[in-house]
Amino acid sequence: MSVFPRAEGALNAEAAEAAEVAVGAGPYKLAWRRLRRNRVAMAFGVLFLLIVVLCLLAPVYASSIAHIGPDIGNITGTVKVGRKTEDIVSLTGIPIGPTWHLGAYFLGADGNGRDVAVRLLYGGRNSLEIGAVATLITMVLATICGLLAGYFRGLTDGIISRTLDVIWAYPAVLLGIVLGTVLEVRGLGPFHGTTLLSTALVIGFVYIPYVAKPIRAQVLAMREREFVDAARQQGLSHVRIMTSEILPNLASTIIVFIPLILANAVLTEAGLTYLGAGVQPPNPSWGTMISDGINSIPAAFHNVLIPGTMLVLAVLSVNVFGDGLRDALDPRARIRLGKE
Repeated sequence: MSVFPRAEGALNAEAAEAAEVAVGAGPYKLAWRRLRRNRVAMAFGVLFLLIVVLCLLAPVYASSIAHIGPDIGNITGTVKVGRKTEDIVSLTGIPIGPTWHLGAYFLGADGNGRDVAVRLLYGGRNSLEIGAVATLITMVLATICGLLAGYFRGLTDGIISRTLDVIWAYPAVLLGIVLGTVLEVRGLGPFHGTTLLSTALVIGFVYIPYVAKPIRAQVLAMREREFVDAARQQGLSHVRIMTSEILPNLASTIIVFIPLILANAVLTEAGLTYLGAGVQPPNPSWGTMISDGINSIPAAFHNVLIPGTMLVLAVLSVNVFGDGLRDALDPRARIRLGKE
């Protein structure tokens, strides 16, 4: 006889309820239920979506509210703060701080008299665009490399794996600086100079091994499973087996990697830009704003604090949501699946 009959009864009832709900529910439906119960991950996911929406509305804010573009400087201009009229940039070269008025210079100005709030939103658009394109490049190329190396093994695996090892041997930022400098000086076909696309290409390339190696390991184990043997017995081609049998079973892994690579890509872009190998003026980004703001410390500390805070919030929100997504897609996750 059990010492804790009530506890056992509650656990059995909970297990029965979860089993009843789980009948007929697919893995992604169950994962969505788990994710919705992770309030921290959902809150940070909403925060990231809010940042994305605000950055996408940058032209609306610039034209309808601030009435100034991201590259328009106004060193000799003035702005009304309350009942006072203040210089946008003082005679000593110190820009005005946040006015907290929804109109122009809501978050102050930089050393060139440009609106920080407008540049923050436009810079966020560029940073997130680079991160999204870099993530797409990484995921597509890494999935192809991992599939080919894990499925065919032998010489194909040796060539791909050794190539990935060479890329992996260098720190991502150091390799990004080298490749960014090469594209700026020599160019590569249509990729010449440090444009947004070339920066995304560099970042997407350096993170390929970080995704391809785990995918390769999964494919190596998966190719020996019964359903792959059954597909071979049916006479399916290698391409058909990889695309219709193996690739769908990699979906959870690929989905989990997307937010993690996105966060690293945005952070790497800021680092490369700060070091001079990423986005170059006049294109704004969070990295360029931090780099420019360093020169105005401590007189105008807001020029570093504001873009730095936005960068931290964006990266943190993606990372926390990615952790929650990973837990939700884990079939061994012990999260109660009660009725809606």
